[in-house]
Amino acid sequence: MAKPNVISRQELLQSARDVIASHGIQALTLKAVATGAGVTQGTVYYHFRNKEQLLLELIKEMCQDSWKNLLDDAGQGEEILEKALASARSRCTHDSPYHRVYFSLIAAGIYQETLGKELASLQELENKALGMAVKRFAKNEELVDIPAERWATLFNAWIDGLALQALLSPSFDADQAYADLAQVIRYLVGRKGEEQT
Repeated sequence: MAKPNVISRQELLQSARDVIASHGIQALTLKAVATGAGVTQGTVYYHFRNKEQLLLELIKEMCQDSWKNLLDDAGQGEEILEKALASARSRCTHDSPYHRVYFSLIAAGIYQETLGKELASLQELENKALGMAVKRFAKNEELVDIPAERWATLFNAWIDGLALQALLSPSFDADQAYADLAQVIRYLVGRKGEEQT
């Protein structure tokens, strides 16, 4: 018997995560979410207008949790760099449910203005959080005369680009790519030190 319409958005989002984890992103439908949560499909529509809104909420929650954990738990300097890269690397896989959802939403957002605006604000949130991490890594100084906020945009683009390559190519060596990215960052920090002497 279905539960009454007393169910939270969080419970529905958890049901969506369970569907993706068990059956993959292609199996995610509002009906599957309803079945997993033990409610009617109408209850899911009460909380989410459509599948895109559900996916967007799922991505927002994952991003916010990831960046909050990084900034709350990490220290300064190399420690925050290592944690940020490890966090991004953990989602950089050929079968990453996070990036499958994220890039699917980006494709839809190109044609749906409202969704595009929501994704742009999510991107701004990520850039802001990454900018804070860059400031902590660089000890509030610029890296090679570029402010942390602009580095955040560049790093975010690198991370998303690596994730896209991993999704498209099962043979993509994400470990090597992230080791190379860390080396580039360390080089830039070293250049900053050379310029100051």
